[in-house]
Amino acid sequence: MKTVLLQVGKTTDKHFSAGIDDYAGRISHYMPFDIVTISEAKNTRNITEDQQKAIEGDLIMKQLRQPDTVVLLDEHGAELSSMEFASWLERQRNTARRLVFVIGGPYGFSQPVYARADKLISLSRMTFSHQMVRLIFAEQLYRACTIIKGEPYHHE
Repeated sequence: MKTVLLQVGKTTDKHFSAGIDDYAGRISHYMPFDIVTISEAKNTRNITEDQQKAIEGDLIMKQLRQPDTVVLLDEHGAELSSMEFASWLERQRNTARRLVFVIGGPYGFSQPVYARADKLISLSRMTFSHQMVRLIFAEQLYRACTIIKGEPYHHE
């Protein structure tokens, strides 16, 4: 199974970028993993939040393939423990060909993106910056890989 993190906008904080790159390298020892970045909407001062979500949603949809399993990282999604996430991820390995996790733009996702999603996962009930979410998710994906392999990174 190939795993993709699809994110709207670049990671601009060099500290977050370094951490994300570190975890991405670690994850690739367990599974094929790519990070795909799509551009944020431009000139957003002159458009509504819904228009911005629609523009970004179109760009997200262009990156998705029909057989993909699509998971939105969304504040309204299911909250899973690290162990539950690892168990879910392991089940996906048996059914998904390409697993795509999506981090949207500042206003979330358009309706077509929600309609295309197979699952919504929340990292917390708290709100984090998009820069931070990328790092937290990369660490959790790495943690799940180590849990699946029975390695000592995670302590329960």
